[in-house]
Amino acid sequence: MDAHSRGRADDIDPADQWVLNPQTGHYELRLDHSAGEPAGVSRAAAAEGAGHRGDTRTAAPREGSGRRAGREGRQDGPRREVPGQRSRRGSQGGGRGTEPSATGRRKPKPKPSRKKKAMLWTGGVMAFVVVGASVGAYLLYERLNGNIDTIDVGDQGSKNVLTDGPMNILIIGTDKRTGKGNEGYGDKGSEGHADTNILFHVSEDRTNATAMSIPRDLKTDIPECESKQPDGSTKTIPGTPDVRFNISLGQEGRDPGCTMKTVESITGIAPDHFMMVDFNAVKELTTAVGGVNVCMAKPVDDPKSHLKLPQGESKVQGEMALALLRTRHSFGNESDLDRIKVQQQFLASMIREMKSSDTLTNPKKLFTLADAATNALTVDTGIGSAKKLMTLAQEIGKVDTKNITFVTMPVIDNPAETVKATVVPQPEKADQLFAMMRSDTSLTEVKQKEKAAKSKQAALLKGPKADPAEVRVDVLNGGEIPGAAGSTVTWLQNEQGVLKSTNKANAPEKAKETTLEYAPNQADQARALAEMMGLPATAMKQGTADAEGLEAMVLTLGADFKGAGQLITGPAKAPEGIQKANADQAECAK
Repeated sequence: MDAHSRGRADDIDPADQWVLNPQTGHYELRLDHSAGEPAGVSRAAAAEGAGHRGDTRTAAPREGSGRRAGREGRQDGPRREVPGQRSRRGSQGGGRGTEPSATGRRKPKPKPSRKKKAMLWTGGVMAFVVVGASVGAYLLYERLNGNIDTIDVGDQGSKNVLTDGPMNILIIGTDKRTGKGNEGYGDKGSEGHADTNILFHVSEDRTNATAMSIPRDLKTDIPECESKQPDGSTKTIPGTPDVRFNISLGQEGRDPGCTMKTVESITGIAPDHFMMVDFNAVKELTTAVGGVNVCMAKPVDDPKSHLKLPQGESKVQGEMALALLRTRHSFGNESDLDRIKVQQQFLASMIREMKSSDTLTNPKKLFTLADAATNALTVDTGIGSAKKLMTLAQEIGKVDTKNITFVTMPVIDNPAETVKATVVPQPEKADQLFAMMRSDTSLTEVKQKEKAAKSKQAALLKGPKADPAEVRVDVLNGGEIPGAAGSTVTWLQNEQGVLKSTNKANAPEKAKETTLEYAPNQADQARALAEMMGLPATAMKQGTADAEGLEAMVLTLGADFKGAGQLITGPAKAPEGIQKANADQAECAK
């Protein structure tokens, strides 16, 4: 520990920081070292106190020989002690130590009021508390920061969306057998699968969120991906067609970045970051929060998961919480889809507990929870610090629980199987849900968003529109559909009369959303094309300089483009009849 942290700064002895205040009869901490006075004590009073102690070191310096005398007093005078080391001395001489005024006598200054003395003393104490709190906060931050494990997933986790724009966080629960007591869970010797998967979408305005569960038994194509290996090298892993979603993690060296790419290929939504938890994380987090309230519609006694709960409400944590999330034989028809429902109910209850006043107003509980959370999580390097995770938590915390909706990706039994073991996306409903999330529409605010979109669309189309024959547009394909630019140009020319449309093939890079770039003097053409294609207001990108001569507008088709003639409208309508639940509503597992 350095001199400053022991109470010594600028070669000042710790004892010299305490002086006797003759007005109170108590030793007080001298905060102003340069003035040589205690807080709230005048120079004359300080000097008088020094006289009582037989020590002239705090006296105001005089010109000439007085300064030398002061220096000699510092060298030869007796050492003072910090209060508590000895009793206070009486007056033992050693000089008054006061500086004479022009008339030969110094006029004493008025004593500060009792209120002022209290305020000055309180100020000193508060300064100490603030410094102490800063040191404590730094130590706590360092501890939380050191807890976090990170995985570099390259560009998949490099986006800075914590405080700006909508957020898409992929939450992955892995079944890897790590930690004491987890030998009976998951597959023996496995590197862990993407066993539980939730794409958590937080709206740009932080008013709502949608948590969409993706079944682990979903049959899909896993795209080629790059994965960082334990030795630091990067491995390119070939894509695998028509397999279960859960092998997008852990198998063949795949990391969470591969799972993120798989989610993007299915939904058209690129996760900005990931957060991964294992069996221990469930135990630690549920214990840190003090247990999670759950409700059973009937008594549960599952010998496989060792879950045993009575009918009605219970509070679970640790092993019992993990058993509840793992069991497949206690609810519904014992399928993974029924287990997902229970997991969603559990997570909704946990969110309510974390946002309750009992947690938010309890510093000890908050730290225990933060310590457990940072210790339990593995995240991408883009959010791999305590500060960034705290910012993320604050942003998510802005969303009212009544506007957090849990939903399961709409699926149907795999028609290619005789024995139904896997599922595939339900074409219309799944696409509707994905489009809704891409357009930042909440399941709790669909009607309001649709009304606002119609209003924006009406404002967009307000004004003169060019005749289709006068519309000039270059079309580029930045979406996922091969040949989309060519098919769109054919549709525009044959079906809409836009003869001056040109196929410019692939865009320089992929685009999430369709955009139309146009000049101010092309606004009438832009309105005409927007009406034909159902472009949302967000797609319109007006430049600042007018177009010259035969310059054309630029239409770049994005991931939201579904085919020539299909309107690109936003926000999309939410699918009807899908399984969903709100985080503020408690339900009993059946």
